[in-house]
Amino acid sequence: MSVPVDRMLALAGLAQALAQVRRIADTGQSEASVVATALDSVFRIDAETPAAVYGGAGEVRPGLLLLRGYLRNEPRDQMLPRLALAVVQLERRFSRDPMAARVQQGILALADQAARQGSTHPDVLAALGALYADTVSRLRPRVMVQGNPHYLGQQAVVAEIRAVLLAALRSAVLWRQLGGSLWDFLLRRQAMLEAIERAA
Repeated sequence: MSVPVDRMLALAGLAQALAQVRRIADTGQSEASVVATALDSVFRIDAETPAAVYGGAGEVRPGLLLLRGYLRNEPRDQMLPRLALAVVQLERRFSRDPMAARVQQGILALADQAARQGSTHPDVLAALGALYADTVSRLRPRVMVQGNPHYLGQQAVVAEIRAVLLAALRSAVLWRQLGGSLWDFLLRRQAMLEAIERAA
């Protein structure tokens, strides 16, 4: 059974966002364009297509290549799959919780500010980070991010990590809506690789 390309785009968005979470936690730095793609997706609630969520399929090509590497069992960051699994598990709880409506309301309330200042503006990052802390981080099990204590002790770094985690959760929700499940990794790895080749 084939895997739709759209489903892989959502999974690529998830992987790409979490790779930035790992980078920020380790180095205190991020790739601005990749983080912008992730955070912009948070505000595209009513996008017409999965590709449009990310501003075009090309914007998640780094995530597709990352996924291809893992599906081929090429050595990569071993913490990333664990982090992805934690977010996917969190999504199951989140989507069933009334808190999801609060998160959507919070995002809509920030949309005008993000449109004016840009989704990666420090004030927008701080607001998204606070929204995550006040809502999603209260769900259990919590997503635990490991990294350099020097950077994880900085308020701005923590806010950016939380904001990008919110973007990762948005991609996890989209992936699930498109029929994605953990069974894909167990039963459809070759089909997933073929879908990545079609998309990339």
